[in-house]
Amino acid sequence: MDTVTDPSTDHRSHDADRAAGDHGAAVVVGTGPVTPADVVAVARDGAPVVLAPEARSAIGAAREVVELLAAGDVPAYGVSTGFGALATRHIPVAQRAQLQRSLVRSHAAGSGPEVEVEVTRALMLLRLSTLATGRTGVRLETAELLAALLTHRITPVVHEHGSLGCSGDLAPLSHCALALMGEGPVRDAEGVLRPADEALAAAGLRPVELAEKEGLALINGTDGMLGMLVMAIADLRRLLRTADVAAAMSVEGQLGTDRVFAAALQALRPHPGQGASAANLVALLADSSLMASHRGPECHRVQDAYSLRCSPQVHGAARDTVDHAARVAEVELASAVDNPVVLGDTVESNGNFHGAPVAYVLDFLAIVAADVASISERRTDRFLDRARSHGLPPFLAHDPGVDSGLMIAQYTQAAIVSELKRLAAPASVDSIPSSAMQEDHVSMGWGAARKLRRAVDGLTRVVAIEVMTAARALDLRSTTGDTAGLAPSPATGAVVRLLREHGLDGPGPDRHLAPEIEVAVGLVASGAVVAAAESVTGALR
Repeated sequence: MDTVTDPSTDHRSHDADRAAGDHGAAVVVGTGPVTPADVVAVARDGAPVVLAPEARSAIGAAREVVELLAAGDVPAYGVSTGFGALATRHIPVAQRAQLQRSLVRSHAAGSGPEVEVEVTRALMLLRLSTLATGRTGVRLETAELLAALLTHRITPVVHEHGSLGCSGDLAPLSHCALALMGEGPVRDAEGVLRPADEALAAAGLRPVELAEKEGLALINGTDGMLGMLVMAIADLRRLLRTADVAAAMSVEGQLGTDRVFAAALQALRPHPGQGASAANLVALLADSSLMASHRGPECHRVQDAYSLRCSPQVHGAARDTVDHAARVAEVELASAVDNPVVLGDTVESNGNFHGAPVAYVLDFLAIVAADVASISERRTDRFLDRARSHGLPPFLAHDPGVDSGLMIAQYTQAAIVSELKRLAAPASVDSIPSSAMQEDHVSMGWGAARKLRRAVDGLTRVVAIEVMTAARALDLRSTTGDTAGLAPSPATGAVVRLLREHGLDGPGPDRHLAPEIEVAVGLVASGAVVAAAESVTGALR
């Protein structure tokens, strides 16, 4: 790709060249939308970025419109005026470069901890995608420099607090725009904190001096909240398949029935997510000796508890909500969010920067995370209560009374679930007026996205504890009591083996649990638990 370099002074190191080229195929940003997979590849895998030829042409054409307006006598918002509540002031030509610098510097007002690198990379890519539509009026060199920062993995420091989600994620994006100016702190490809000008020079890149409208175009979008939504959708889809695996292990370990998951019963309430989850449970429990041992007429249990029997209904509703969020994300990825925008031969003000569409689904997904975690914790708790575990030792302990088994692992689950319920309270119903009442209704979408990230992490931990608890129960079923010698299904057995291969030992005297929980969390987060099950079942839905 072309970058903003001076060929006579290009002193990029070999390490910098490798950094730009050893993270997979480049993501090509054109005038159309990037895909969710593109966002994940750039944000998490460090994929390089290039601008497509049609994007370069569109950027150039839009810039011509802005320059014509800048040269005219009629004030144009964002081109020759101030911003927000100061939009009535006409700015003379000699002060317009200073106007853009002042805008970025003043709006780079975030506070608190740094957000994750993947979040900043996602918002940078999505801002570049909007620039590439030819609706913002930036110069080609400015868009190229943003692409170059992504390719060289130079990540501006963005802070936790500062965005109201309208006019977009102003403060987070301003910290990124600041780096394009060669100002502020950044993380280099090795994660070292450096001044932006120093990191740019090391990569052979030069800062840009922002021209008319460019500062506004770089900061006026919903890119941060959208990037976090896209990554949360990817995470939740993996976690919902993992939750099905955990539920299958729990049904099996608690000697439940799989008859309730039959396709004919699910068809009576044909929500697509419910049908998919039930089909997964059927596949996961296939050929289980444990399940077969209590299918006959001698089994007198009429119905399993809701947390077992209704798993497809809860996991399925969660899937359908994620699918709705994905449809919203798809529309947003195809959008050009800026104010004002280049429309034909003029620049028009609009309200497309308002984050409500994204904020709502971010809040919906926090509800999903809380409820899926809640039913997971209830399934786990049944294993530990001797009155409800159908013959398992209290707390799955080796020597109950001397050993506490997994008692406190469930406490950890319960604490997380309680926190997830608090995080499920919507951010998008709040609004605090700003900018002297010009921006008098805001979305709080950034806050919704930040709490969703915590919720996704919490759900990961809750499901991991259910998986490790169910694995211990399945070992106990296969080695003790009336079910001794009976094996779990090939799919759930593969998950048990995965845990054991990674150092999560089977039943035995008490040991330090925290390290084992973290290993289980890592196996869930990486997708290894799902992969182990799918090695038997094929792709789960």
